[in-house]
Amino acid sequence: MTDGSDDTGATTGFDHVTVARDDGVGRVTLDRPEAYNSLDAATARDLRAAIVELAEDDDVRCLVLGGNGPAFCSGADLGSFAGDETDRKRLDSVATPLHKTVETLATAKKPTVTAVGGVAAGGGLGLALAADVVLAHEDARFEFTYTRIGLSGDGGSTWFLPRLLGYRRAREFALLDEPISAEEAAAAGLATEAVPGDEFEARVDEVARGFADGPTRAYANIKRLLARGEDRDLPAQLAAEKDAITRLSGSADYATGYEAFFGDEEPEFEGR
Repeated sequence: MTDGSDDTGATTGFDHVTVARDDGVGRVTLDRPEAYNSLDAATARDLRAAIVELAEDDDVRCLVLGGNGPAFCSGADLGSFAGDETDRKRLDSVATPLHKTVETLATAKKPTVTAVGGVAAGGGLGLALAADVVLAHEDARFEFTYTRIGLSGDGGSTWFLPRLLGYRRAREFALLDEPISAEEAAAAGLATEAVPGDEFEARVDEVARGFADGPTRAYANIKRLLARGEDRDLPAQLAAEKDAITRLSGSADYATGYEAFFGDEEPEFEGR
């Protein structure tokens, strides 16, 4: 990959994803519509590189992942597989960069959003669920799919599902493998909200812009506290909360927010 950008803010050098930056919002779009944005090894590598690039860019204060065409991501590109034991290496070549992408979306020090239009299946399900906010087009559907080809799941799906659905509902969803709609996903907690089709792009922009204009360091600390809270007892979590909030009191955004609290205008955070 060769790094670079054009005069619209789009990063060049990726074959299977597009990347754009716009005033603090970084967007990665899977761009294999003819293959329902499925993941072969090259696409998975491009996706990982693009997501990591934006996650590490301090000028990007919100990261959005979407898909071009009729699908968000339909999982692994089975057309690039052989259907036998030789696929062990092929699966690894997709899963390894996919898992780095999922981990980065979930743990980035900035808010992340997935814009799920069409199907999110297989590895695409894990990608969809990894973000902080999951906006589902009214026509989107969420599918596990692995059991249809005798496989077990990857992309973080077996980690996210019980945490989002609860253990009983997660087993039902994965083992019965029945697709659920955008509205069902939102009601169950897999998606943040189901959005009418004619409002979808505007809603994605609205959420992303709100995050990009927000207190980035505070968001990062909230994400870290929530992620680690399950593994701590209450005294440990309270100590971590105290450390984080007192540390943030020295930030520029705290000073801005404090001043605005006693004024008449909304705070203009800079993410510092």
